[in-house]
Amino acid sequence: MRHQLSGIYAAAVTPLKPDYSPDLDAVPEHLSFLARRGCHGVLLLGTTGEGPSFSTRERSEIFRAGARLREQHPECRLLAGTGTPSLTETIQITRQAFDLGMDAVVVLPPYYYRKAGDEGLFAWFSQLIQQALPADGSLLGYHFPGMAGIGFSLPLLQRLKDAFPRQFAGIKDSSHDSEFAHLLGETFGGELLVLTGTDSYLQWSLENCGAGCITAPANLISPDLRATWDAIEQKRDSTALQAEVTRLREILEKYPPFPPLLKALLVRKHAFPGALVRPPLEQASEAVVEAALGELGE
Repeated sequence: MRHQLSGIYAAAVTPLKPDYSPDLDAVPEHLSFLARRGCHGVLLLGTTGEGPSFSTRERSEIFRAGARLREQHPECRLLAGTGTPSLTETIQITRQAFDLGMDAVVVLPPYYYRKAGDEGLFAWFSQLIQQALPADGSLLGYHFPGMAGIGFSLPLLQRLKDAFPRQFAGIKDSSHDSEFAHLLGETFGGELLVLTGTDSYLQWSLENCGAGCITAPANLISPDLRATWDAIEQKRDSTALQAEVTRLREILEKYPPFPPLLKALLVRKHAFPGALVRPPLEQASEAVVEAALGELGE
């Protein structure tokens, strides 16, 4: 039996108006698009959703808008990115996320403090869990050291799991480190919910105690990811399906960062409302979009 939060998740992009404010009417529309294309759930305001670019008030508005997805897709799970370097602000945003009906939160460690040790990080997450999480709430640590500059050690994960066995549910692993992913499975088995952030690891992760994925490319390729998931769940050969997912991921990785490219491709392919990203990110050039479409075979 897999964890109740297992599955295929898109790290959803955040639609913006011409003045760079969140397009709140477009948020549930995009999430509904993702649910129709096979996602078990979505992550609002992760890295791909430009989470750190939004204020506390804006995040709350986006979570409220995202919750409207339940009107059409009550079964679709909603995860909220709530991490900031400020413990006080993270507590506030996390409380709001649960008050607005999010199923779980995904929390970066306090990324400004890149030299923080395990003792300090344990104290930080302990305060967050004790002050912001309902007794039945779930938190996933967001392990993305390449972006945040700080991550989770195995001893820290074990300590958090031991201290908060229900509330510290697991980890979103965006390290793109196969050795670390292997150690997670070897150390925790199915005790820790592990959702990979790397599409090309999906099959391998599921076969090694992983529980699914939360990825940026899922905004575009969720049908391929869901087909791979279904084949593995039904004990069918998923090799060719995973190979196609890996091919698509590797093409998209050539044109970083993900948010500008994904928004531009969604505009071209699926009538997404606009390709704007908040500064300091820059909108993808037409040449980049055409090159990516050419490689994708569009």
